[in-house]
Amino acid sequence: MISSESYGIITMGAVLGLTAGISPGPLLALVITQSIAHGKKDGIKVALAPLITDLPIIAGAFLVFSGLAHFNVIISLISFFGGMFLIYLGYECLKTKELNIDITKDKTDSFLKGLVVNILNPHPYLFWITIGIPLVLKANQISLGTVVTFFEETDMSSVSFPLSRFPAS
Repeated sequence: MISSESYGIITMGAVLGLTAGISPGPLLALVITQSIAHGKKDGIKVALAPLITDLPIIAGAFLVFSGLAHFNVIISLISFFGGMFLIYLGYECLKTKELNIDITKDKTDSFLKGLVVNILNPHPYLFWITIGIPLVLKANQISLGTVVTFFEETDMSSVSFPLSRFPAS
């Protein structure tokens, strides 16, 4: 039987994950861009990237929570490099002259682009440092199952919205 406290934390994980999935940002923009340019498979590859990139982000958030002394410096560096990468992506979008959709033309590296965008995006770091890890610590006081379910709901909810935008084929 699931306790009301467990249910509350798990529900928060699902709602927070869904909110992350529908929030406009660099990852959602890349999902849309890759889908239009290279087809829905490439959009799906980008949408799945947070399932990989969140692991080191969560580990880093635990380190920060454990008393990392230069917290502001790390966030500033992440924001700076993330901002520089977003400027580069914007520049690449602006210099595109025409849209030539030829899926077999070249290798797209959509999954790799998704990994880079999510690792350089400050939002996952801020979420896990300020909201995610405190909720995980609270869930851990209830049970390991609550922790696992919280992670599952958070990540799967954030990935499910972008994936739901693709029609079934």
